[in-house]
Amino acid sequence: HEIVNARVGDLDIAVTYCPLTGTGISWNREIDGQTTTFGVSGLLYKNNLIPYDRATGSYWSQILNQSVHGKHVRKKPETFQLVETTWQTWKKMYPDSKVLSTQTGFDRSYQEYPYGNYKQASRLLFPIDDMDERLFTKERVLGLIGYNTVKAYRFQSFNDSIRVIHDHFVNRDHVVIGSQPDNFLVAYQRETMDEQVKNIRFQPVQNAHPVVMADSSGSQWNIFGEAVSGPLKGKKLKRTHSFIGFWFIWSAFFQEAVIYGDGQKD
Repeated sequence: HEIVNARVGDLDIAVTYCPLTGTGISWNREIDGQTTTFGVSGLLYKNNLIPYDRATGSYWSQILNQSVHGKHVRKKPETFQLVETTWQTWKKMYPDSKVLSTQTGFDRSYQEYPYGNYKQASRLLFPIDDMDERLFTKERVLGLIGYNTVKAYRFQSFNDSIRVIHDHFVNRDHVVIGSQPDNFLVAYQRETMDEQVKNIRFQPVQNAHPVVMADSSGSQWNIFGEAVSGPLKGKKLKRTHSFIGFWFIWSAFFQEAVIYGDGQKD
């Protein structure tokens, strides 16, 4: 109930969600030229989901983004950047979207969170030693991963409609776009995939969903980092390895986790 195996266009993808760590990640189901499906193993590592692939039975770490046991051990799948937000905000952006059916053949209510007040409580289902208490255990933050470290961006830094932050992390220039009222946080590299445009500067655009920012050329960009109008129309920002999760999981997996502070220079 925590994994969807789907085909989107010509891509075979798995979308995984771990309710204990609040992390949603998607990756390619084609591994070494073979398309497989993923299931829930029932195992956890530091409270985080461990899927398995049905072709080889290999175990995969959701957050480490690699196989940790079996034929594919240390193999890393291709990942895809997701946007996590509320259904209300998504419908404002893409009103004609289709939504996954909950008619799965199982007698299960997908409208109810299965762990009671877990999201509001500081406790964990399985305790972790040396917890980092700089933030509340279950605070949702965007983690931007770089090599063996991560930078966490808090929703409270984006509490006044849409805000854009220009930041530098692990030798890369990034743009982080977020809105606490609209409940989304995403990050991209500040250069396009064809590398023709580098170090672009952005300004937030309000009340124009799915457009969330504009650049000095007059081009407008959507939440997926795509220029949808103006001189740069058709350009796409390079993706980052980033996703939203509870604070405790970032500090548990990345001991040198950095927290972005409002006092920093954009």
